[in-house]
Amino acid sequence: MSLKQGLSVIEGLEVRPLMASDGHPFIPNASGEVRQKILGSLGIDSVEQLYSDIPKGVRLNRPLKLAGFYPEQEVRSRIEQLLQQNKSAAEYTTLLGAGIYNHYIPAAVKTIMARTEFQTSYTPYQAEISQGLLQALFEFESMIRDLTAVDAVNSSLYDGSTALGEAARMAVRVTGKYKILVPRDLHPDKLSVLRNYTEPVGIKIETYGYDDQTGHLNIDDLKLKLSVETAAVLCEVPSFFGILDPNATDVPSLCHEKGALSIIGFDPISLGGLKAPGDYGADIVVAEGQSISSEMNFGGPGLGIIGCRGDDLLRQMPGRLIGMTTTTDGKDRAFSMVLQTREQHIRREKATSNICTNEALLGIGAAAYLALLGPRGLSQLFETIMIRTNYAIRRLEDLPSTLIPRFTGAHYQEFVMTFQDSRKSVEKVNRDFLSAGIHCGKSLVKDFPELGQSALVCVTEMNSAEALDKFAVTAEKILGA
Repeated sequence: MSLKQGLSVIEGLEVRPLMASDGHPFIPNASGEVRQKILGSLGIDSVEQLYSDIPKGVRLNRPLKLAGFYPEQEVRSRIEQLLQQNKSAAEYTTLLGAGIYNHYIPAAVKTIMARTEFQTSYTPYQAEISQGLLQALFEFESMIRDLTAVDAVNSSLYDGSTALGEAARMAVRVTGKYKILVPRDLHPDKLSVLRNYTEPVGIKIETYGYDDQTGHLNIDDLKLKLSVETAAVLCEVPSFFGILDPNATDVPSLCHEKGALSIIGFDPISLGGLKAPGDYGADIVVAEGQSISSEMNFGGPGLGIIGCRGDDLLRQMPGRLIGMTTTTDGKDRAFSMVLQTREQHIRREKATSNICTNEALLGIGAAAYLALLGPRGLSQLFETIMIRTNYAIRRLEDLPSTLIPRFTGAHYQEFVMTFQDSRKSVEKVNRDFLSAGIHCGKSLVKDFPELGQSALVCVTEMNSAEALDKFAVTAEKILGA
């Protein structure tokens, strides 16, 4: 008896194989009869009508290449084969940043985030949220507030890009003006999200330039475009190009002279060594907190951080704020959600934002991270990254036909390298680096054509001196050839 025949007989009982006409045992609408009943209840004649709102240009114009239903073990084996093609940051030297960074996340942070008491994709309301979760979020808010020197921080948003979008809309609601100025060297993906947030409500986004020598913001261009019609100005410290611009601390006062608000984008770890945005007049602060809460994870999830100064802005801040109070008898400390009148589930269409589910788990991870490092540890980490960034620049600055760094300003964590040899493209150079086990920088060719063949290189505490030496030696071979 063949294997197939043997599988079809169990103790003399003939087993009829599953037929296509039977439908699928776990998918009710696989049967033609059931499918027609569903379509009839929807008032349509075909599945095609169900998807009529989806443009034909983005639809798949052929059947899915599914040969059949495979056993779980075969599916798992195939997936594992595909995953083996990936190369992680543990296997390759990674010099790619541009918003998602390869920082070390202590094991204790991962252990705390793995606690089942904290893990939920649902945003609980006051009635069902626990005191432990409320306190953990309160600690996150308090630490970020101390780090940025602002009055209040919420318990997180989706990511840094959406935090910027929310900040822009906050500024418009408070000032009644509809123009936002942003730097020309803003991350292109962040700019895209910002436009998605602002265009539907008629907010105009305008850019101001940067100095092509130093990489600093072009203060004259900013002053020219900053007017009484401006709601807010965004300035990032460090900039997308990794520049630490001393002129950035003057931006808030320039904004206030015109009745505009100042939005400062910051990197959380950089505040281990840089002046807090609130101390030089920032009205709203925004950041991506992935670097202090989770590993890169193929680009997500992120942790949106937003904070502000003043009561007017506080009451316009989206998301949730956690406050500390007492029990009704005044004997014990308690935590609660505060200023909930702005929440979607209370105000409905009048809510300041539609955000509900957020990244509270990563907020708790960020609180654990900051508590573990403390002020001294964060300062040492900032110094380590500064030293290694500049070490990489020193090792690379003498490469032939290559401008490293592209700008003369002070750098933190990232710098631009430009290939001046017309035979060297970023695409080809990056392929050569990958062949050598190095994941090099993000190409800037498409989004910043004025920089020519340039890439953004990132250096963190995860890049040892030995790894940077290997990068420099490999660069000499690739770029010096």
